[in-house]
Amino acid sequence: MPQASAYAAQTDQSGLAPFTLERRELRPDDVAIDIDYCGVCHTDIHFVQNDWGMTQYPVVPGHEIVGRVTAVGDAVTGFKPGDVVGVGCMVDACRQCEPCQEGLEQYCIEGPTLTYNGQDRHDHSITFGGYSEAIVVSDRFVVNIPEQLDPAAAAPLLCAGITTYSPLRHYGVKAGDKVGVIGMGGLGHMGIKFAKALGAEVTVFTRSENKVDEAKSQGAEHVIVSTDEAQMEAAAGSFDFMLDTVPVQHDLNPYLALLRHDGTHILVGLVEPIEPALHAGSLIFGRRVLAGSLIGGMPETQEVLDFCAKHNITCDVEMLDIHNINAAYERVKQGDVKYRFVIDMATLKGNG
Repeated sequence: MPQASAYAAQTDQSGLAPFTLERRELRPDDVAIDIDYCGVCHTDIHFVQNDWGMTQYPVVPGHEIVGRVTAVGDAVTGFKPGDVVGVGCMVDACRQCEPCQEGLEQYCIEGPTLTYNGQDRHDHSITFGGYSEAIVVSDRFVVNIPEQLDPAAAAPLLCAGITTYSPLRHYGVKAGDKVGVIGMGGLGHMGIKFAKALGAEVTVFTRSENKVDEAKSQGAEHVIVSTDEAQMEAAAGSFDFMLDTVPVQHDLNPYLALLRHDGTHILVGLVEPIEPALHAGSLIFGRRVLAGSLIGGMPETQEVLDFCAKHNITCDVEMLDIHNINAAYERVKQGDVKYRFVIDMATLKGNG
């Protein structure tokens, strides 16, 4: 089988280091991709450090992949060598259940096969992700990168982008709606851009006074410092939607009070038990909704890329030499990146 250079973690304490992996020979529906860029997601860090207790080592992270097709299987008709394509968080699913039939593979009843740390449905090998020079993926889980998009800046759209776009579309954000975006990181700044493009009036909620100008430079009309009780009280009952991108524990109750009746608070960052406890009255007495959303299916992932090309939206990125990946992880944990690292794979291949 073809070998590929990569970076992998061997234990939860090892950090990432050079690694050689084997990619499978092409199946009839496969697309072989030479990887040019791969975004760095906070999820990568969680898996490398086994924060969720489910990592299978060695782990090769990376699920924001952009590259060029080098070969296709005999049954592939939608891609050809030379095409610029992307691979996101999934590389397979059962394809038979109701969500899969609806193009919502992320909610596959059996569970989707993750781009890394998943198990291949055919040969049961552990999947390796995009911190590598090449990957082989079923054509159903490959998307076209529109030529209008800078391929490096497009890479994070395959996770951070679709994660914020999908719930805004699903819950029907429209022109004139008032949308609050909680958090100003990789997800939050994309949420601002998408909500604005959909015609909403956007307010960013941040704990830091020094992020006010930054949020407005991203397009937010208003910024509320969430630790300022007077500002929070003044905004009570005024929002149609809250897009909550914060990945760590935080009190949801003050934000639920900001929703108008029939308002919706959407969680896209927190995947742990909610603490402190919710006051159910905040939901009941305003018929408010607390919702969650997970990435997007393959049709919607292509949709977000096309939407971004139409509206000239990309992620703000900082390019990264893969040799500096461990230092970059520390910066991500400290919030010291605006707003997404993207690995230039030329630095892995010796061309950077």
